[in-house]
Amino acid sequence: MFDHLLRLSREDFSLFFTHHGPALLGAALVLLLGHWLARRLANFIQRAMHRAAIDPTLSGFLRNLIYGVLIAVLIVIALQTAGVPSAPLLAALGAGGLAIGLALQGSLSNLAWGVLLIVFRPFKVGDFIDAGGVEGTVEGINLMHTQLVLADNREAVVPNAKIGADAIINFSRRGTRRFELRVGIGYDSDIGAAIGVVQRLIEADARILQDPAPTVWSDSLGESAIHLLLRAYTRTGDFWPAQTDLLRAVKEQFDAQGIRMPFPQREVRIVGAAEERK
Repeated sequence: MFDHLLRLSREDFSLFFTHHGPALLGAALVLLLGHWLARRLANFIQRAMHRAAIDPTLSGFLRNLIYGVLIAVLIVIALQTAGVPSAPLLAALGAGGLAIGLALQGSLSNLAWGVLLIVFRPFKVGDFIDAGGVEGTVEGINLMHTQLVLADNREAVVPNAKIGADAIINFSRRGTRRFELRVGIGYDSDIGAAIGVVQRLIEADARILQDPAPTVWSDSLGESAIHLLLRAYTRTGDFWPAQTDLLRAVKEQFDAQGIRMPFPQREVRIVGAAEERK
């Protein structure tokens, strides 16, 4: 229809617009009014998601997605109103969408997992997590990837599909963490006295929580030492300093109380020639 329009004379133009003018005018009105309605509807949905406390990244993405779908539908309706057959257009759009989907299969997987991570929130910015085989503090979450800051201040950008396909361990979610220390004492040392020293140090450290109650007991008999096992909870922010300070205090108090922490020992027997003949 539009190729034929370019070859029309002035008289033919008048005849053409007499027959097709109302349809073209209707299509233009559909485009103008539909664009206004699509924008208003998309903005209304975005405000509703904002009131529902949905993540701004996700609400913005959904708003743009809804707006794009409405515009595509609007264009099809406008072309139908102008008299253009819609079946070939819909077939072309479907084929184009399939080709784009196959070409962007990996990106779409990241996008889908990004939406799920933002909706279900297995972690948030500031949490320390192990996800996709990478341990670090979450610095940012978007629809395609998650940014982690590693312990040595390197930055890792992990695709959301890799995170979603693996186990996610969140070390910060519950607000507390349990640490575990093993301390060896000599076989000639008093086990009860050693346990008492550790318990008093635990009670004196305000960073170590008393609920759940910390525990200290003799764990095993090693080759050269009796191993004591200590388990206690701290707030997430106190996890590392509390246990490192406690380990140092245990060593200092054991030295002060005469509780020996032995080095690994081996018993070596030398057999003389006379004993060999026996």
